[in-house]
Amino acid sequence: MRVSNVTVRKRLMTVLLVGIFIFFVIDMRLGYVQFLLGDDLTEKAKGLWSRNIPFEPKRGEIIDRNGVALATNISSPTVYVVPRQIKNPGEAAEKLASVLNMSTEKAYEYLTKKTSSVKIPEGRKISHEKAKEVRALEIEGVYIGEDSKRHYPFGNYLSHVLGFAGIDNQGLMGLELSYDKELSGEEGSVKFYANAKGERMNDMADDYEPPIDGLDLKLTIDSKIQTIMEREFDNAVATYQPDGLIGIAMNPNTGEILAMSSRPSFDPADFRHVDPDIYNRNLPIWSSYEPGSTFKIITLAAALEEGKVNLEKENFNDPGFVKVGGARLRCWKSGGHGAQSFLEVVQNSCNPGFVELGERLGKNTLFKYIKGFGFGQKTGIDLQGEAKGILFNLDRVGPVEQATTAFGQGVSVTPMQQVAAVSAAINGGTLYTPYVAKELIDPRTGEVVMKKEPKAKRQVISEETSKQIRYALETVVAHGSGGNAFVDGYRVGGKTGTAQKAQNGRYLENNHIVSFIGFAPADHPEIVVYVAVDNPKGTVQFGGVVAAPIVGNIIADSMRVLKVEPRKEQVEKELKWDDPVMVEVPDLVGITKKEIRELMVNLKIDSSGEGEVVVKQTPKPGVKLKEGSMIRLYFGDSQPINEE
Repeated sequence: MRVSNVTVRKRLMTVLLVGIFIFFVIDMRLGYVQFLLGDDLTEKAKGLWSRNIPFEPKRGEIIDRNGVALATNISSPTVYVVPRQIKNPGEAAEKLASVLNMSTEKAYEYLTKKTSSVKIPEGRKISHEKAKEVRALEIEGVYIGEDSKRHYPFGNYLSHVLGFAGIDNQGLMGLELSYDKELSGEEGSVKFYANAKGERMNDMADDYEPPIDGLDLKLTIDSKIQTIMEREFDNAVATYQPDGLIGIAMNPNTGEILAMSSRPSFDPADFRHVDPDIYNRNLPIWSSYEPGSTFKIITLAAALEEGKVNLEKENFNDPGFVKVGGARLRCWKSGGHGAQSFLEVVQNSCNPGFVELGERLGKNTLFKYIKGFGFGQKTGIDLQGEAKGILFNLDRVGPVEQATTAFGQGVSVTPMQQVAAVSAAINGGTLYTPYVAKELIDPRTGEVVMKKEPKAKRQVISEETSKQIRYALETVVAHGSGGNAFVDGYRVGGKTGTAQKAQNGRYLENNHIVSFIGFAPADHPEIVVYVAVDNPKGTVQFGGVVAAPIVGNIIADSMRVLKVEPRKEQVEKELKWDDPVMVEVPDLVGITKKEIRELMVNLKIDSSGEGEVVVKQTPKPGVKLKEGSMIRLYFGDSQPINEE
């Protein structure tokens, strides 16, 4: 049958229109994909082509209050491999194994893994010299990524406070763990592109996303005071071979920790080879033990605040023991101290005298003050692992428990609790929360992101009571059991402590924790220092003999760090037979050599200069030195040197 031309034309037109419509739809789709989805699809494709070499951020530094780095970073490259780019895995494995000190089989396993990239464990955080050796191999597909590892420039210094970070720069203990999120920062990377075979696409430029470094953490620690404490502890270890040492220095007016140390210690960079019992126990906040006589400060504060005693006008007779509830509680001094004022009770650390104060207070009032000073609860310091100590339940406190608590026996407290409590007793009566972390700082801008302020918990006693305590404790150092902490030119107050250690419910023989807590200047304290020595060997185990000199040395040098000038106004020390003779340095400036020969000065002289007249001297006039000490004189013919 013949089809007409009209029908053919209609059919052709229909096909044409359908074709035009189909091409229009295709063009629209192509346009939509090209112009609207193009960028998104390109990014997705690039995501499939891309390979990342990570760039670790710089972990924030931990610095002291003056900006001295206590924990920092050193560059430590890491080896990465893109397996698909390795053309000869066997040969590459041999080369890489020889440089990274690993087996060829292990290297081959890494180089042939079915993954986009591999971080070689044996090539993690290597030295720059080793990284150069790897680059020199010129193995295609082997890359060196920028990385870093934690560095502690002072070694064991402040180790329990700082803690340490692991191989991935993650905080594992101490401040490194507590502030891990803030210190860590965000990872960056170098991104390159490869095809489906893993071959690098050189026509596409690499992308670099810089890492965001972590925040710096500034501490309240003063590295100079910390160094003084570490030095004294090293000397104490050499002298006494103790089972342990604990030290805390704090600003009593703010709660800022200026130094903290303990022995045994460890190197944070080598924590893997240290017994976990050592690095997991920050003794100044973790250990809990009977405080001994340092606790008497709390009983004294309560008695003064409640008006139960007049230190200078009331007397007490100590026969060497006191009977309480059928128990015979002895004084540390055999035969007792006899008749004495209550100020002398404090100076002599007389147990029966403090039992009397405890009885005057009664158990309810005594324990009200003990809890008010923060015992039986955590201080809230911003360090992990703090203990809260142990107190008697009030309903189980009988006459004997009340008596022993009054002189520091039968209760268990932490060193940090003692420092916080004594700070409240001598700072005007305010109990502060101790803290170590002071600020978080953005290292790029210098902006302070977080800043801690002193946090006062409560007023425990009045300023007037605090003033009496400061004076009483200053006389303990000048006239009493704390004489070895005396520092000429500075008003120092303090209290000794000697606590017998217990094991399995029984006290050990000749095994004590001896301690001393001191502060200066006594009229306006700027530092409180606590030192405890666990079982010192080869000496009489008394706090006044072992711990007091350590605290005295720390305070003496710390006064200079804190720029506290020496003064002549202080309670004169009551000299004992074995105390060294002190000589006051005279003013020798302007004196001639001939006149010096005629002076009776029991000091050695180191002279310099060629003149006949003293133009300068060191130390300055008025400073007291041990008889026979050396002073330095500078001679000249001109006018005396003005040091102002």
